[in-house]
Amino acid sequence: MRAKFTVIFLGLLWLALGPAWGVEPAPRPPAQAQAQQQPNRGALFKVSQGERTLYLFGTIHVGAADFYPLEARLAAALERAPVLALEIDPLGDQQAVAKALQQHGMLRPGATASAQLAPAWRPRLARLLRRYAIPPQSVAGMKPWLLASVLTVSEFAALGYDTGLAVDAHLSRQAHARGQAIVELESVNGQMALFDRMSGAEQLRFLEEGIAAIEDKEQAAQARQIADAWRHADAAALEALADKAAADQTLSGRFVQKVLLDERNPPLADSIAKLLARENNSVAAIGILHLVGKNSVPELLRKRGMAVERIY
Repeated sequence: MRAKFTVIFLGLLWLALGPAWGVEPAPRPPAQAQAQQQPNRGALFKVSQGERTLYLFGTIHVGAADFYPLEARLAAALERAPVLALEIDPLGDQQAVAKALQQHGMLRPGATASAQLAPAWRPRLARLLRRYAIPPQSVAGMKPWLLASVLTVSEFAALGYDTGLAVDAHLSRQAHARGQAIVELESVNGQMALFDRMSGAEQLRFLEEGIAAIEDKEQAAQARQIADAWRHADAAALEALADKAAADQTLSGRFVQKVLLDERNPPLADSIAKLLARENNSVAAIGILHLVGKNSVPELLRKRGMAVERIY
């Protein structure tokens, strides 16, 4: 397993990068009869402390039309929630996204990631850019981590996952339409800064692992596994994916586990606990892999003395 989970964790990249590289947002999912019973999706927890309750939902930062509508218990919780908490609001400050991309995602003027790659990797990168119809000049100034993310976004799009149907975007659109308050648990700048902490050599290795994962079909297989586990609320499959991530000793695998999971879970749990302390019946929706495995957000909330019930 190489750099496959990365863009799954940072959903804002789908909206920031998708349209720029020809991955157009899909139309909103079609409305379906309310009487039709919808299956469970992702994972849903009920978190309680004293008289207050919060619903914690596991999202996936990609989308397909058959993900929607969401099942009735979650839909009802979303309807009555005074606040929706997301990692980042995909419909939020786009200037902040652009600023963060410039600060953390772009090389100094004149430098290119492809020129920094070892010669054997350059034609492999060129082949993928042609596959996705990405003009080389449009990505020339990107840091290797960001270029790897563009390739991942493009591969997911080729597999049928649309940026406009990402679960976070779907929830955000609904909340904005209701006039519902949205709280961001993290910041665009903070998320992208995580990748920029890698050294230049580490970023190049990160890009190489991403290229190799696409070439040998690991990326496609992992994408389908994650999407299917979320689509069917398959708790065993989600736990298996968490175990796989924890066991991965590649550079990108260690980055996912240590930085994108282990480092982010405690502050996410802290922010959710603070939201519960001031609001009742709110919904917090964060990436599904934050809700499974060791030191998951639900486990951290339990350690803080809250009652945590898994609904599905």
